[in-house]
Amino acid sequence: MRQSLEELIECYQKSLYAAAFHICKNAEDANDVVQDTFVQYYTTKKQFHDEEHLKAWLLRVAINRAKDISRSFWRKNKIALDDYINEIPFESREEYELFETVMKLPEKYRNVIHLYYYEDLSIKEIAEILRITEGNVKMRLSRGRSFLRDVFKEEGS
Repeated sequence: MRQSLEELIECYQKSLYAAAFHICKNAEDANDVVQDTFVQYYTTKKQFHDEEHLKAWLLRVAINRAKDISRSFWRKNKIALDDYINEIPFESREEYELFETVMKLPEKYRNVIHLYYYEDLSIKEIAEILRITEGNVKMRLSRGRSFLRDVFKEEGS
């Protein structure tokens, strides 16, 4: 199964951007990741079994590319979290606080929480995309949720 590039861009651009943005924490880098992902799709000869396989492949490519960018020397020394949070429009104060707290999670928990809650992926799909076991995904979700619960409990006290 192969789709036209235009169809893919229309269907997956926002999801890929969100996943990349959570890792890169920068709009320009996230846009680069999305573009690189679509270029890689265009140049690959890979056939996809179905829509889910295609989405998982695109997300895996985007996440890996975003991690590569985040690990680079220049990227590590480029932007502060406060600068990047100011680039995103939030509808409420609570939404802002939740986002800010999620962004403080270690990357392995932040990625799993993003894919599960924002991309509505199953635990099995997340495991395939990140190439970890389903048990590991469950553990990371549990620890990420626990961390978030603890932070909000402290603020409520």
